[in-house]
Amino acid sequence: MNEPVLEQVADVVLRSLGAGESVEIEGLGVFHPDAERIFRFEPRRLPSVFLAYVAEDRTPVLHLFDALDEAGFLPWMDVRKLLPGQNWPCAIEAAIETSDFFVPCFSEKSVSKKGGFQAEIRYALDCACQVPLDQIFIVPVRLDGCKLPRAIQREYQYVDLFPDWARGLRRLTYMMRQETERRRPRWGR
Repeated sequence: MNEPVLEQVADVVLRSLGAGESVEIEGLGVFHPDAERIFRFEPRRLPSVFLAYVAEDRTPVLHLFDALDEAGFLPWMDVRKLLPGQNWPCAIEAAIETSDFFVPCFSEKSVSKKGGFQAEIRYALDCACQVPLDQIFIVPVRLDGCKLPRAIQREYQYVDLFPDWARGLRRLTYMMRQETERRRPRWGR
């Protein structure tokens, strides 16, 4: 960020804190008003999860968003996170780049559909090249009995969220918690 933008962000944060409001900067944390120190900062500790999907699958993916949120993750989904007037292609790329996990939601409707879903997967595959080989980044899920694209099936283990949604969700959240814990630096080693 350039200096004038940083100054503007700082000004907004300070004015909001002065008005007694907390300010969340996504991916960074939350600034809370504090009478003794002007503010208290809580860094983001929740693993972030980008959900990629097609519009026809919005309902089950909204359900997944809510379930991940309830399970202690920070899910990102365009209909829940994009702001009016926001440059959505830039926001989506930034959200993919900064996510701890990229979860493409495959279905009979999505596997052959052209458009944004396919572009998001390709972008995530590019981002995955920057992630250490022993870390999990892309976690495909199947919403129904669709056949996964060969490139995905060849490289990545997937999670089925059908026919037993609860079992699939437990498997997904367990893996993401384990991976998040594994990535934490171990002090004193």
